[in-house]
Amino acid sequence: MQEHIPPPPPNSIRIVLELVRAEKRIDTVLLRALKEQNSNLNLREITRTTFKALFTNGQILIKGQRARPSSGLAKGTTYVDIIGFR
Repeated sequence: MQEHIPPPPPNSIRIVLELVRAEKRIDTVLLRALKEQNSNLNLREITRTTFKALFTNGQILIKGQRARPSSGLAKGTTYVDIIGFR
């Protein structure tokens, strides 16, 4: 059985989160993943204020839906798209 991987939206950066257990909040997990990744140095050095603004402006999506900082994450693979960030 093949896993369905949604296509990334135009003008977006995709972050793939591999979780061994469910997490209560996306904001802490995603910020840690951004600091550890090497594909986009601007995201690696993002400030907490700018990170919060991405949520406020609806620029962080999970499965095409706007994510909230308090959104929970299920165990397994989650594809997070950040729209319009350079």
